[in-house]
Amino acid sequence: MMETSRRRFLGAVAATAAAGSWPAQARAAAYPDKAVRVIVPFAAGGTTDMVARLTMQKLAEITGQSFVVDNKGGANGVIGTELAARAAPDGYTLLMNTAGAQTLSPVLYKTGYEALASFEPISHLCDVGFVVIARKDLPAASLQELIAMARQGQPLSASSGSSMIALITEQFKKVIGVPGIVNAQYKGTAPQMQAVVSGEVDFSFDSFVSVEMIRTGKVKALAVLLPQRAEGFPQVPTAREAGLEGMEFSSWSGLLAPRGTPREIVLQLVQHMDTVMQMPDVRARLQSYSYMPRRGTPEAFARLIESDHARWKRIVKESGFQTE
Repeated sequence: MMETSRRRFLGAVAATAAAGSWPAQARAAAYPDKAVRVIVPFAAGGTTDMVARLTMQKLAEITGQSFVVDNKGGANGVIGTELAARAAPDGYTLLMNTAGAQTLSPVLYKTGYEALASFEPISHLCDVGFVVIARKDLPAASLQELIAMARQGQPLSASSGSSMIALITEQFKKVIGVPGIVNAQYKGTAPQMQAVVSGEVDFSFDSFVSVEMIRTGKVKALAVLLPQRAEGFPQVPTAREAGLEGMEFSSWSGLLAPRGTPREIVLQLVQHMDTVMQMPDVRARLQSYSYMPRRGTPEAFARLIESDHARWKRIVKESGFQTE
């Protein structure tokens, strides 16, 4: 009798658990049944915006629903990222973000979000390395020659259009042992780049926004801050090849959702984005900007966010860098 009662109890528990999981499964099966908002925490026309519009158009084609890019720029990506963190975790607000706003801004500013705890990582879409560019008439044809100029005491200046680039510049000064290089701050990567083109500064660290300017000879590329040479510029050596250690830096673009978004929806988006990132036209477009397409699990993306956040915390602490 007791055994029969026990079987009935366990059966009831199993039935209740199955019934409880049904609404989540039904939601995922129907997702998306309306337009999805995709926040980009930067102005339209930038590289993050390009990645978002390219991939979300493909996602819309796969699902039959609109994925609408909503640019909410300002405060180094903090404004839009905070907005996404506060959104309802129902799969109908997503975030297309970069390493800077996701992992560095929470170190530098008092933000309304945490790098990892406020979000559900979905897909690490692509990486972009940094390239050392110089004004075209700078008497240095390589990174070694630029470093030699600095160590010989020749006055040099670099432009920085974001906190990340300012920190990379400070790290460069530390690594080569020349603290006197002027780190000129500009409001955005466009004026940062223009300062090099016009000769207002001598060099800069750029996340390949300068692709066309390099190709047309308006600036010259001295090295890439990557473990290997960039596919779009195989003739440009890495910083390590130039004898410089500790200067490998890259950024990334990735898709995230507010914390608490149903796992079933996250996994459905992972599957769709994996399909998008295998499309030849998507890969070709990203590679034309020297962006490296990526694929992977939400868990691997979470580890990347966590490690980047820890690295920036260490660099900021060691450099004593402060925002204005």
